[in-house]
Amino acid sequence: MSAPPVRRRSWAEVRWRQFRNAPRPVVRAVASSLAVAIVLAAGYVLYDLALSRGAALPGGDLRVLAVTVYVVLVLLIGSLVTWLIVPLPSGSSSTRRRTAWSAALGFFAAVPIAYLVMVAAVQIVRPLFG
Repeated sequence: MSAPPVRRRSWAEVRWRQFRNAPRPVVRAVASSLAVAIVLAAGYVLYDLALSRGAALPGGDLRVLAVTVYVVLVLLIGSLVTWLIVPLPSGSSSTRRRTAWSAALGFFAAVPIAYLVMVAAVQIVRPLFG
């Protein structure tokens, strides 16, 4: 008595299943970087709105510097928060360990998040305010 053959799943079915069952550390890394990026992008949009409405801000037009600071802060804070909330698996012991791998996970999750959130802020959110 043999088992029936296993049905091959399509590429889309496999990716959808991976998306639904993402590992908790990855979800935490993306969520922490996303939260930081949204808060900082909101600040950038407010700064951009103030400049476009003629506000005399100290230093003049520093949007390029603001975007640079935004990217650096998202990468650093996203890495730090991930390092804090994503410990290594402890196995049977009760000790929680953190290493540079947790921070690296946060860094590599923060890179695309920083870009995508800034693009959404500048291309979608900013035009809504005129």
